[in-house]
Amino acid sequence: MKPFTKLRGIVTLLDLPDVDTDQIIPKQFLKRIERTGFGQFLFYDWRFVDRNQLNPNFEMNQSRYRGAEILVTRSNFGCGSSREHAPWALLDYGFKSIVAPSFADIFYNNCFKNGMLPVQLMEEQVEEIFRRVRRTPGFQLHVDLERKRISSDDGLDFSFEVDEFRRYCLLNGLDDIGLTLEHEGKIRQYETRRSEASER
Repeated sequence: MKPFTKLRGIVTLLDLPDVDTDQIIPKQFLKRIERTGFGQFLFYDWRFVDRNQLNPNFEMNQSRYRGAEILVTRSNFGCGSSREHAPWALLDYGFKSIVAPSFADIFYNNCFKNGMLPVQLMEEQVEEIFRRVRRTPGFQLHVDLERKRISSDDGLDFSFEVDEFRRYCLLNGLDDIGLTLEHEGKIRQYETRRSEASER
């Protein structure tokens, strides 16, 4: 997993509350066994009017949001079933951070485990970001996990809270396997002692 320290990226908007994981990645696309390849199906029922034609009325499809790495959305994002495919799809599409007033707990945890930073701000702060993004094509945010701040070149500056353990894992690029391997020396010592004891 790649470390997440700072991100400067274009922002795209999803102006909907209670977006569930079945809308993030519909169930018919869950047959893949790899973590990759899900991005093309992200928000499939909203992004497309048929299999190949982008929906011109879906805000994310506007050319001004092309290459966006930060998604700003409304409350309770990622609710519904606990599928880990949801953060996989968001990551594969290109998002590295999601900003919202609130997240569903399981989705929130899965973001950290997959190297993506969910940032929780107050409703009025998210609303201010929406206003600025719509006013300025190509609007960018700076997300600084080291300082726990989110800012922009036009003066926006908000602090955010994040659990210190999760912050440590993201800053150092540690998933569950990486955390275990931090103790590789102690594990090896234990296995050696265990093997020696069984041979006696």
